[in-house]
Amino acid sequence: QVQLVESGGGLVQAGGSLRLSCAASGRTFSGYVMSWFRQTPGKEREFVSAISWTNGNTYYTDSVKGRFTISIVNAKNTVYLQMNSLKVEDTAIYTCAAKRYDGTIRLPNYAYWGLGTQVTVSS
Repeated sequence: QVQLVESGGGLVQAGGSLRLSCAASGRTFSGYVMSWFRQTPGKEREFVSAISWTNGNTYYTDSVKGRFTISIVNAKNTVYLQMNSLKVEDTAIYTCAAKRYDGTIRLPNYAYWGLGTQVTVSS
C-alpha cells in the first residue's frame, strides 16, 4: 500500500521558517515525480514545487522561488520542502503527491496523495 505521510507543519510568524517532510512508502519510486501542492478554503489547489526522483530536477511556482527548496533524501525515502521567509499568503494545507512522470508536472493528476499538513503564517 503506497503511503505518503506529511509532517512539519505548524504556526510561524511572517519571516520565519518551516521544514515539511513527506515520508513515502509502499513501492519503489523510480520514474516518479514528487510534488507539493497547497490549498486554502475557497481556492483551487495550487502547485507549489516538484522534484524528479530519477534525476533530481526541481520545479517551483513563481511565488515561492528563492524562498522554498525541495529535496529528496533517498536513504530515508523522504521528500522535504524547506520554507524560508514565510509570508501570510503562504498559509494553507500543504499536501504531498506522487505519480509516474507523464510529461506534466503542475497539473494535479497525481496517483497518490498524503492527507496534508497545516501551515499557518501569522503577522
